[in-house]
Amino acid sequence: MEKKAWVWLRRDLRLHDHRALAEALQHHSYVELVFLFDPHILDSLPRRDARVTFLQQRLQVLNAELEPLGKSIRVVHQTPLEFFSSLPVGNGTQAVYTHRDYEPYALERDAAVEEILKAKNILFHRLRDHVLFEENEIVKDDGKPYVVYTPYSKRWKQALAEAPERLVPADSSALLPQLQDGIHPMPSLQELGFEPVETASVTPPEVRSIIDHYHETRDSPAIHGTTQLGVHLRFGTLSYRKLATYARQHNEKFLNELIWREFYQQILWHYPKVVSESFKPAYDRIPWRNNRDEFKAWCEGRTGYPIVDAGMRQLNATGWMHNRVRMVVASFLTKHLLIDWRWGEAYFAEKLLDFDLASNNGGWQWAAGCGVDAAPYFRVFNPALQQAKFDPQHTYIKQWVPEWGTPKYPAPIVEHSLARERCLATYKLALNENA
Repeated sequence: MEKKAWVWLRRDLRLHDHRALAEALQHHSYVELVFLFDPHILDSLPRRDARVTFLQQRLQVLNAELEPLGKSIRVVHQTPLEFFSSLPVGNGTQAVYTHRDYEPYALERDAAVEEILKAKNILFHRLRDHVLFEENEIVKDDGKPYVVYTPYSKRWKQALAEAPERLVPADSSALLPQLQDGIHPMPSLQELGFEPVETASVTPPEVRSIIDHYHETRDSPAIHGTTQLGVHLRFGTLSYRKLATYARQHNEKFLNELIWREFYQQILWHYPKVVSESFKPAYDRIPWRNNRDEFKAWCEGRTGYPIVDAGMRQLNATGWMHNRVRMVVASFLTKHLLIDWRWGEAYFAEKLLDFDLASNNGGWQWAAGCGVDAAPYFRVFNPALQQAKFDPQHTYIKQWVPEWGTPKYPAPIVEHSLARERCLATYKLALNENA
C-alpha cells in the first residue's frame, strides 16, 4: 500500500457511504481528513451567516464520532492553494482524494490545486458523489446536452436501470479505525470572523414518511410536507445514493425532483455562462425596471401580497422558504415588478441555508422565462389565486404575516392585472425586437 493520503472534505460532510474516504483507506496506510474554511468564500459572506454556523457545528458532530477512536478532522482556515502548497515533497503525501464539484469557482480552484499537487508528484483523485450522473454522462444521441427536462429525465432513468451499481454505497464507516490518529483543535466561529446564529439541525431528519407522501403534501406551505433536505443535500450530510434508492422504490415524484437537481447541475457544467447571463440570450435585452424601493419591499416582505410577503419573511427568519412559494415570489419579482432575476437570485444566494448555485440559478431563470425548459414568459402567477389554492385556510399567511387583514398591513405595491399587462408588453417587445 502507498503511504499517506489526504481526504479533502467539501460538500460531503459525513463518514458513512463516503467514496473518497473509502478509496483512500483501501489504498493507503495513513489517511487524514481535512476541511478547509476557504477565506476566498468566507470573506464574501455576512458575519452572521447561518451556513458557516451549520458547517462548524456539523464538523463538531463528526469529530465527536471520531474522538472515541482517537481521531479527528483537521479543520484549517486557509485557502486550498495555501494548504496544498504547504504539503511536504518526498516521503510525505502520495495522494489527495475528494469529490467533484461542478461550480465554476470549484472547477477553477481544483484545476489550480491539481497543478500544485502535480508539481509535488502527488496524485489528485476526484470522484463522483452528490449526483448519480455527471458532466457528459447523460446526453443526446448526437452528444449534445439536454436542455429540456423531460427527455433528460427519461434518459437518466434508463441509464440508472442499465447501471444500478451507481446506487451501491461505499463502505467507509467500517474503515474508520484505519484513519491516522490525532485530535486537532478546531477554530471557533469568532476565530473565523463570524458570529454564531441559530441554524437548522446538522443531523439529517428521518424523511421516509415524508417521501412516501411527498406527492400529496409538497405544495402546501402550511404543513411539514416537503423533506426540507436541501441543506443536507448541499453539504452532503446524508448519502445521496441512499436517498435516491429509497425515492426510486417509493415515490417517483420525489425522484423526479432529484433528477431536476442533476439536470441543473449538468446545465451549469455545460453552460457556465448562465451564472451571469440568461440561457436564452434574447432575454438579456429586457429593459428591467429595477426599482430599488420596490425591491426593498420585496426583500422585506412588504409588497401587500400576503403569500409573497409570507415567503420572504420565512426566508429572512429561517434561511428557508417553501418550494411552491419560491416560485411565486420569483415570478412576482421578475414579472410583476420587472426586476432583473439576477437581483432575486443574489438575494436568495445570501439568505438560503440550502443555497446551491445550479439549482438557485436554474429556478430563477425558470421563473423569469429565460432559462432551460422555463415557464413561458406569458405565464404570470396570480398571487391571490396561488394563495387561495395552496393556503386556503390562510394558516401559512397568518404564521408569517400576523398583521394581515389589519390597517397595519400595506396596500399592494402594484395591481395584478396592470402588472401582468405591463410584463407581457415588455417581454413581447424585447423578444420580438430580437427575433
